[in-house]
Amino acid sequence: MDDPVNPVGHRPVLLKRGSDNTQDCSRQSQQPRSTTSNREQPIFSTRAHVFQIDPATKRNWIPASKHALTVSYFYDATRSVYRIISVGGTKAIINSTITPNMTFTKTSQKFGQWADSRANTVYGLGFASEQHLSQFAEKFQEVKEAARLAREKSQDKTELTNPALSITSHQVLPSPIISSNGPGEDKLFRSQSADVEVTTEKERLKKMLSEGSVSEVQWEAEFFSLQDNNNKLVAALHEANTNVEQWKKQLAAYQEETETLRHRVAELESQGVHDSSSENNKEELSQTLEELELLIKAKDEEIQMLKSQKCGHWEAEGEREETLQKLQELELRNTELERRLHLAEQTLAETLAEREKIHNEVTKVAEIMDVKIFELSEIRQGLAKLLESN
Repeated sequence: MDDPVNPVGHRPVLLKRGSDNTQDCSRQSQQPRSTTSNREQPIFSTRAHVFQIDPATKRNWIPASKHALTVSYFYDATRSVYRIISVGGTKAIINSTITPNMTFTKTSQKFGQWADSRANTVYGLGFASEQHLSQFAEKFQEVKEAARLAREKSQDKTELTNPALSITSHQVLPSPIISSNGPGEDKLFRSQSADVEVTTEKERLKKMLSEGSVSEVQWEAEFFSLQDNNNKLVAALHEANTNVEQWKKQLAAYQEETETLRHRVAELESQGVHDSSSENNKEELSQTLEELELLIKAKDEEIQMLKSQKCGHWEAEGEREETLQKLQELELRNTELERRLHLAEQTLAETLAEREKIHNEVTKVAEIMDVKIFELSEIRQGLAKLLESN
């Protein structure tokens, strides 16, 4: 595990070989920061709420910011190193180098975490949806596999160069600093002061390079965030244009349907005029029926009167035959009137049923027109709002 603190401050007395190695390590740690924009390229970006484990309890999560941040995978082609970086304001909240030993764990449908032994912490990410979490986890697995392959390649190269490195290390082992008397002590103190000066200079350069790297990463993250927002706006504009075309087609279809309903209403109204004429005919038939009933009643009274007169006038045979003939004629007429009355009642029932049916159709068409007119008004309001927003 790499120690982020410079070990020179803790061990002032070092061999020359140790101090040389420390300088090499410091130069290696400074180079990636100074050339981040040239060598590191973002390969994947997403937005999530960033958390870090509480170092005191190792159980509770501490939010790194109030809002969701852009979390990106970066690849350094020169060193074959993958990093996860997230910047909040002017501070790098996540700067985690991915190693083959790391594991990204999904703890819920929208939350995942991984441990970084170099930073001595555990990072947690809360996503807006399960799909974003799955994409990040898949990319983590891909990057982890790529880091493993890169480590294997570097180990192969190290094995090829090990003999030369071992010879070099044996040649550097003798150190003139190890001395306990006379001039050796002066050299020791001079070496210690020189190490302190070199350490101070290294720390200053590290700070400058770290600030430059954070600024570069911040601008890159902001650029990708703006690019993502631009793509979303373009997609939303295309979708809005498509919706406008669909609404126009739907509006034309509703207009055609409205015209058809208007023609239908006109037809029903014309039928209603005919219904009013038929209603007049029904009134006339009702009056005729009443007149016929009164006539039948009068004839019945006349028949009863004739029958009573017949009992008192047995001698008037001629009048009797005439009365019988009139009676027969009245019965025939009564039968005919009953038949006409039955037909009139049937016609009246059929007319009433047809009138009820037409009234129901007119009511149904009126309700459909009300619904269509309401939908048309909503579509017009939606189009007006869309035009105002565009």
